[in-house]
Amino acid sequence: MQNSVLILIVEAMIVYLLVLSSHALRHRFGLALFYSLMGGITAIMSWVTDAGVQVEVFGITFMIGSTVFYTSLLLGVFVVYVFDGPRATRVAIFTIIGVSVLVPLIATALHFQMRISMHNPLSYVPVPSLRVNTASVIATFLDLVFLAIAWEYLGKPQFRMKLLLRSFFTLLGVMWLDVVLFSTGAFLGTPHYLGILQGTLYSRLIISIFASPFLWGYLYWQNSKKDVLIEARPVLAILQQVADIKLELSLAQQEIERRKEAELKLSNAIKELKVANSEVKTLQGFLPICANCKKIRNDQGYWQQLEQYISANSGATFSHGICPDCIESYYAEIRKHKKDISNPST
Repeated sequence: MQNSVLILIVEAMIVYLLVLSSHALRHRFGLALFYSLMGGITAIMSWVTDAGVQVEVFGITFMIGSTVFYTSLLLGVFVVYVFDGPRATRVAIFTIIGVSVLVPLIATALHFQMRISMHNPLSYVPVPSLRVNTASVIATFLDLVFLAIAWEYLGKPQFRMKLLLRSFFTLLGVMWLDVVLFSTGAFLGTPHYLGILQGTLYSRLIISIFASPFLWGYLYWQNSKKDVLIEARPVLAILQQVADIKLELSLAQQEIERRKEAELKLSNAIKELKVANSEVKTLQGFLPICANCKKIRNDQGYWQQLEQYISANSGATFSHGICPDCIESYYAEIRKHKKDISNPST
C-alpha cells in the first residue's frame, strides 16, 4: 500500500507540474504547447478511467484517472482562465471536450474492426461505456464552466478572500460538482450509487487539499511578475463573453467617435474651401467699375463703393488714410504750414 500511495503522489506531482510548466512557457512559445498537452492528458485520462485503474488507501478508493489526470486538467483550465481570459479558456475547454468525445469513439471503432475481422478482442483497449462516457463529457463541460464562474464569484470585494482560500474553495467546488454530476449521470439507479457518491466526495476533498498548494503557488508566482496580473472579470464572462464584448464595443465606440470627428473636420474644411473658392472667383471675375467715381456694379445691378464691395465679397477690411501724392495735390498749404512750424529759423 505504501508503494502505491507513493507512486500515486509522485505521478500526481509530475503531471501537475508538467501542466503548470507548459502554461508558464506561454510567453515564449504561445499556448499551442499547453493546448497539445491538455489534449494528450485528456486522452490518457479517458483510457485510464475506462480501464478502471485505481488505488485504495485507508478504505478510500482513488481513481487514477480523476486523481492525477482530471485534476491536472482542472489546474490547467484554472490558470489559463485566470491569466489568459475567457477566449483562451474556451479553446482549452473545447480541446478537452473534443478529445473526450473522440477517444471512446476510436476505441469503439477499433473493437468493431477486430470483431468483423474475426480477430481476438483488444484486451489492452478498454471497451467504453456509452453512459459513463456521456456523463463524463457533460460533467466535464459543466465543471470547467463552473470553475470560471466560481472563481469570479469568490473574488468579489465583499468576501475579502485570500488567494489560497479562493483557489482552494474554487477547486473543491468544482471537484464536488463533478462528483455529483458524473456519479448521478453514470450510476444513478444502480445499487452502488450512494456508496460511490459518498466515497468519491471524500477522495475529492483529499485531492483538493493536496492539489491546492500547487495551484496557489503557481498563481502567486505568476501574479508577482510585472507583466502578469490576476484580472477581475464579470461572474458570467465565460458564458456571456461579457469581457470580450465590452472590449469590442469600447473599441468600436472609440473608432466611431474618431470617424465622426474626422468627418466633421472634413466637412468644415470643404465648406471653408467652397466659400474661399467662391470669393476668389467673384474678385477675379469681370468687375464693371465707374470710370469717374470708381464704384463697382454688383451681381444685383447695384453700384457700391469700391471698399464696400471688396469688404462684402472677401475677408478684407479697410482703414482710411491719405497718400503722399494726394497730400501734395490737395493739402499742400497744410503741409507747408506744418513744415514752417517745425523749422521756425527758416
